[in-house]
Amino acid sequence: MRIEYHPIGVIHTPFTDIADMPIQPAGAEGVKGRIEIFEPYRRGLKDLNGFSHIVLLYHFHRSRPFSLHVIPFMDSRPRGVFATRAPARPNAIGSSVVRLNRIARGMLYIQNADMLDGTPLLDIKPFVPEFNCRGDIRTGWLEKTGKQVSAWKSDNRFQGRK
Repeated sequence: MRIEYHPIGVIHTPFTDIADMPIQPAGAEGVKGRIEIFEPYRRGLKDLNGFSHIVLLYHFHRSRPFSLHVIPFMDSRPRGVFATRAPARPNAIGSSVVRLNRIARGMLYIQNADMLDGTPLLDIKPFVPEFNCRGDIRTGWLEKTGKQVSAWKSDNRFQGRK
């Protein structure tokens, strides 16, 4: 089976280097970005402006080839890649929930942007807490460090192609 995706836009942020950028939107509080939606997809933005937050699905275009065991940013021990949010994955797809400030002429203005400038956007979904939030959450190996995510920055451990 062959699966092929094509970007619907490109994400622009202040981050041009992987080192020292936030590793999650919680660590990018207040960081503004914009998303240029390519012309053929702009009609799909209808009604999106009614949502305060959106889920972005994007391609980790500068991540190195994947490994099934990685040392994630918030740990020093190797973990299974599927128990992490590391960018070096079998399918280099990332996701972030960001605040949508406004939409103008095919451009989405966002906040809490934790992506690298030039990141190819694959899809947008509205964030609906009732669809995603649960009360019985466990966070595995992140139980001890997960609440400190805003203090963590990335380094070059997952950097690959440019």
